[in-house]
Amino acid sequence: MGEIVAGIEFKSAWDHQAERIHAWAKEKGFWEDAENRNMGEMIALMHSELSEALEALRHGNPADEHCPEYSSAEIELADCVIRIMDASGGRGWNIPGAILAKMEYNKTRPHKHGKKF
Repeated sequence: MGEIVAGIEFKSAWDHQAERIHAWAKEKGFWEDAENRNMGEMIALMHSELSEALEALRHGNPADEHCPEYSSAEIELADCVIRIMDASGGRGWNIPGAILAKMEYNKTRPHKHGKKF
């Protein structure tokens, strides 16, 4: 029962933040042509945030320039999640449900999912 409650709370918190992030992205002009918002471009931008996190680690993971209480990698990973939440809010996708379902499936997989790494 605890996992179900935690899942409901996770989905509720995600949906609330995704709605806020998506509204902000619309306000900032990222969804002016929502009908033609290019999902491939959105995924590429998510990927760029991950690449920036990798570069931060390659350079010793210094404090972030804009949010110095966090490391650069933390901020770049946060940027990626923000972009994912924006897409989730904009497309009406149930990403938190998919995360929970994938976690349940992964419980059934072997050590390291049968891979070396």
